[in-house]
Amino acid sequence: MTNTTINPIESPEVTQQLSENIILTTLDDLYNWAKMSSLYPLMFGTACCFMEFMAAYASRFDMERYGMIPRATPRQADLMITAGTITMKYAPNLVRLYEQMPEPKYVIAMGACTITGGMFSVDSPSAVRGVDKLIPVDVYIPGCPPRPEAVLDAIIKLRKKIADESIQERQKTQQTHRFYSISHRMKVVPPAFDGQYLRSSTRQIPPPELTTTPGLPLVLSDAIKLDTINRVST
Repeated sequence: MTNTTINPIESPEVTQQLSENIILTTLDDLYNWAKMSSLYPLMFGTACCFMEFMAAYASRFDMERYGMIPRATPRQADLMITAGTITMKYAPNLVRLYEQMPEPKYVIAMGACTITGGMFSVDSPSAVRGVDKLIPVDVYIPGCPPRPEAVLDAIIKLRKKIADESIQERQKTQQTHRFYSISHRMKVVPPAFDGQYLRSSTRQIPPPELTTTPGLPLVLSDAIKLDTINRVST
């Protein structure tokens, strides 16, 4: 009977057995292992779900143990977690950030507002009813807002999805159903502030109501106040 010491002080000896010195794998497994072990999410958030996303990086959950280091630029990130409501005004910026991310890239839709519009899906004219209308989504996290445990569960599911990918089948499994927004019947009006307010004619030349009034001292401040009242009333 031989006695073995657990955690010996001496450095371990290099074994000469062939089975412990050679690792047989495939290129897909090695490539997928490298991707799933070093996901770099983009520091991106638009509403309250981003607070739960930040809590997942706190010491209690420590999402960095999965090799996930948040990046402040989309050119160094390969994962986008859309944490929060996406509006139609912000939709072009979201698509721009997604297009700047290098391939392969993944998207996690976090929260009810991101998935379906949430509480804004009934009466809001500006909330996008689902971020999958803008960019392809890999994993959905329901909730309002989801807890950090749900974020970790989504990361585990995304890691499993990455582990089953194949380089040869990437073109076949790539999502193509992308469009920017749903058609709506909102009345498009020109913007009220066009940047030419200081150069408007009412600021350069006083209105005739002030010039024709007898006994009223004409100052530029009165013209500005009258122009402001006209803009508010119209």
